[in-house]
Amino acid sequence: MKTPREVVEDWVERFNAADADALARLYAEEAVNHQVTQDPVEGRAAIKAMFEKEFSATEMVCIPEAIHEAGDVAILEWRDPLGLRGCGFFTVKDGLIQFQRGYWDKLSFLKMHNLPIE
Repeated sequence: MKTPREVVEDWVERFNAADADALARLYAEEAVNHQVTQDPVEGRAAIKAMFEKEFSATEMVCIPEAIHEAGDVAILEWRDPLGLRGCGFFTVKDGLIQFQRGYWDKLSFLKMHNLPIE
């Protein structure tokens, strides 16, 4: 079974490939993805739909700066090519992401990608 760090390394690879289906398979059926700039997304199918929508809106790239692991949690510190930085916390059990929380600046992201400000 993969460690939390290995799951996050797979997550980064699949995210950078913009593969929503492959990403969704890393999540437990009842997983929650809560990016603090948005409402929590509950369930694997809803998480897949979220990624499909996001990947269709703009190109996103995750460049890992550090991955820390403590027990069943892996923490990803990242940046993108435009200079945005953030971090994500992934709780992994039985090789699947149960809970993810991400911290990043949504306003900066929207401006950098010329997306409408909500």
